[in-house]
Amino acid sequence: MRFHLDVLTRESLVRQFQQPPRGRGRPRIGYTAVQRSVGYQELAQVLADQLGSDPRRRSEAAIAAGRAWGSKLETADQPVESLEDAKDLTVTLMSELGFAPERDHASETEESALIRMTACPLRELARTHSEVVCGVHLGLMREALDRNGGRESVTVRLHPFVEPELCVARLELLQGRAGEAGQEGRAESGEPRLAPSTSRIAPQLRTATEPQLHAATDPQLRNTDAYFGQ
Repeated sequence: MRFHLDVLTRESLVRQFQQPPRGRGRPRIGYTAVQRSVGYQELAQVLADQLGSDPRRRSEAAIAAGRAWGSKLETADQPVESLEDAKDLTVTLMSELGFAPERDHASETEESALIRMTACPLRELARTHSEVVCGVHLGLMREALDRNGGRESVTVRLHPFVEPELCVARLELLQGRAGEAGQEGRAESGEPRLAPSTSRIAPQLRTATEPQLHAATDPQLRNTDAYFGQ
């Protein structure tokens, strides 16, 4: 046993420590396994805190980071020529990243579809830094769709925590909507934003007539589906 422990110690796979003395004689030597896994939750927390205190800038920086991430990912070649293609690509991508996405067939129409994200890998961090964590995920999805030809035909919005353990991605066709005033769900930079929280449980989807949607300080994605929060 001692021989094997010495080998593991030299390879930095275990670490020696001196146990508290118990009675007479030299204290015993103990061994503990070296934890090699990276604390991604803590790392993400530190990175989120470095984006500054302004929610709008944090959101914009996060979406840009998500797009940069998406440009480096090796995704399947799935040309986006229809809403169905966009749903398949989004489900495939988010499945590979561990979000356990589920299509909400009951709510699908010819122009929109919902994808339920049931297992966010950074859920706990997203509860306190949703504009950062969810912004990155939103930018990632948009980049994947754009890279596969969906830039002019499909857009995606992300609604964080519509339920305590559930986020929803909404895909929409853009055909015939280019001239609509406001271009709901897009920031001045052309990027959609995240829905702000308006309840103790989750962000509610709000109507476009609400005055807070036009406030310059609103850093989040705008929503038009009030039934979602209900």
